[in-house]
Amino acid sequence: MNGKTIRILTYNPWAAQVEPADDFITRLPSYDLSPRLPAGADEKARAMARLDCDWYGECLRYFTQLPSAEGLVAQPAWAFGVAGMAWLADLCRRKPDDETWWLIFIAQHPANVGPALAAFCGFVRSQGVRIAYYAYDEASRTMPCFGALAPYLDVLIHDEFPLGPAAAGLRPGIVTRHRSWVANLLPFQVSFNPEPEKKILFLGSEMGLTPHRRRQIDFLREAFPGKLVASHDHSVSVGERLGLNRYAVGFCPEGRKFSTPGMARAHTDRPFWCGCLGLVSVSEN
Repeated sequence: MNGKTIRILTYNPWAAQVEPADDFITRLPSYDLSPRLPAGADEKARAMARLDCDWYGECLRYFTQLPSAEGLVAQPAWAFGVAGMAWLADLCRRKPDDETWWLIFIAQHPANVGPALAAFCGFVRSQGVRIAYYAYDEASRTMPCFGALAPYLDVLIHDEFPLGPAAAGLRPGIVTRHRSWVANLLPFQVSFNPEPEKKILFLGSEMGLTPHRRRQIDFLREAFPGKLVASHDHSVSVGERLGLNRYAVGFCPEGRKFSTPGMARAHTDRPFWCGCLGLVSVSEN
């Protein structure tokens, strides 16, 4: 980075105008999601929205701490949503020459920007801002605007292998990394528990709760009566996950049963999750 100061600019679908990322993260637990939900949203929709908001808040926390983790000098990070794009563009016009700015998208959030995505990314890049995309859920195949974003990326981290045809638009010199999609846990965030409960945590997700998974859960419940705790409610809430080290073992379903080929080859994040959360990881394969 040639000794330059780093500033992280992170798009978050639950943010609005540009604001300090730390302020946004701090108020997330009490953030009223009601105005952002459709009229008449039921309890399941509200619960999913809360999980989604908290999840991407933790992703934001992770990325804002990357510069200091790498020993770099960093300016306070900013968070913004669609409503803050014009303001962010104006800030980019005034970027100090001695600072390196990184605009970060994650998941399939670039699609939220809509038809303005290519123009927005082209403009901020013209102002010397670099763009990184931490993509998952097979974005190069399932996110229609991937091709519009591809020419502007400096870094692409992806969960699928190989990338889809839309990746042909990636510019020469881009840094790409094939990784599984969980990256919102800080190392050593969970303390060691020397006396965990002698129970098995099945750490899955609702989207992966296929008939195959149900057979696994039924078998484990029969084989270890009273010892299995099955978690498959889309995701573990941020408030709960730091307490999962009370269980001794994390049984980790792999991605071989995913219906899409790229995910079936690549989706291996659960052992990483369990290790970071203080459990002994046991992989199904």
